[in-house]
Amino acid sequence: MARKLFCEINPFFYQISMKKEHLKRHLKDLCSRDRFAREHQAEPLPNTVKGHSSILVRRLHGVDLRLQENKVTNIRLACEKINGLLIRPGETFSLWKTVGSTTARKGYKEGLVISSGKVGSGIGGGLCQMGNMIHWLVLNSPLTVTELHHHSDALFPDERRRVPFGTGTSVCYNHIDYRFRNDSDQTVQLLTWIDGDSLCGELRSEKPFPNRYRLVEEDHHFSREGDVWYRNSKVYRIVIDRETGEEIAKELILDNHSKVMYDPALIPKEQIRDADSQ
Repeated sequence: MARKLFCEINPFFYQISMKKEHLKRHLKDLCSRDRFAREHQAEPLPNTVKGHSSILVRRLHGVDLRLQENKVTNIRLACEKINGLLIRPGETFSLWKTVGSTTARKGYKEGLVISSGKVGSGIGGGLCQMGNMIHWLVLNSPLTVTELHHHSDALFPDERRRVPFGTGTSVCYNHIDYRFRNDSDQTVQLLTWIDGDSLCGELRSEKPFPNRYRLVEEDHHFSREGDVWYRNSKVYRIVIDRETGEEIAKELILDNHSKVMYDPALIPKEQIRDADSQ
């Protein structure tokens, strides 16, 4: 039997381990030269760089619907902290610096969390969806991602997916963060809100950027290696000159080879590729 980690012995030791990680992050930020965005402005900046919306409650295979419904409360609270945030040139956006800790005292509920490739629950769970949306907005801009933690496994089958697989991010207060830096010459702004059953967001700027961006997923398929199934694809970011419409760059940003953690019977048959044909 494998020896348990200190944090796995019991919940008390787990909390000690988490407090240690929180302290390490605080100390690291104190010693860094990052300037974190903190100023909010109610009035939106005039130019929309990118907008996006995603369904809040998805009926995920094997997941308690209550956790999905509680997630709506958690995301609503996070929206209030993020909406209107200005990120000036040279400043860094940090999800957790902006949102803060997610505790029951602040109104957060038990939502879906993913840890070590396993689905569970925890207070404040579900904010990965917020990180996913902000990352998607940033990918469609010249802003610089400085911290990103990919979900390494394919945890759920698709349901109403609108973006390429694998372009999300894991977050966990406060040591697993999502961050980007504004290396442009103008201020940008994040708008986040809930409209009906959707999480909505916009990245705005003072004026249009010289280029626009398009994300494409290619060679998407499932493959079996021994007894393990994998989801595979490549995600590219295409850079387009706004004035001429000319494609000026195509960069590989993600090479997916993700272990399928759900029932393989749910894999669409037409998306399976034999190992011999690869």
